[in-house]
Amino acid sequence: SPLYWAIESGSLICAQAMIEDLLTIRADRDNYYFGADALFTRHPEVIKKLSTSAPSLLEPLLEGLIWRSRVISNGYRRVNCYCKHLMQYPDGNPHQALQWLVEYGNPVMISQFTIVLVADLMWTRLVAYHFLLGRCYFLFTLCLAVTSQSFLSYPSALGEPETLERNIVVFVIRVFLYL
Repeated sequence: SPLYWAIESGSLICAQAMIEDLLTIRADRDNYYFGADALFTRHPEVIKKLSTSAPSLLEPLLEGLIWRSRVISNGYRRVNCYCKHLMQYPDGNPHQALQWLVEYGNPVMISQFTIVLVADLMWTRLVAYHFLLGRCYFLFTLCLAVTSQSFLSYPSALGEPETLERNIVVFVIRVFLYL
């Protein structure tokens, strides 16, 4: 593609002009035109390519995904952030843009408004539930491990005789923990 050719040949000014032109919102009487869909459809790994080959083009790309209104109302300005392409691929799978930006290792890029919005949306709507579910499962298995190891394994410490039922419960808990 011309964009990748410009990046690989070192024509970063030309590549920046292409990115800015693609991400400019245009309109006529019938339609609005915005090239983000075309850019991310043709180059789904554009974030990775820019972070490895042309980091100076990341900021124009991410800024191009934000539209700011020229009208200020009550001290606020309307902002539209076009971040769906940074969250998922067209087939519905999660996008790796955040992973690529973390691997790039530039804290200024990670703190850019679009990336912060994407990270917050991913955390609040997808990741937090699975993270908390994993932590709850960990606490549950920790309680089972402590119970089976401390209380059930040494009945003489509690002053009780060892029974078959207690040994079966310890066995079942340990099988659950090891699987």
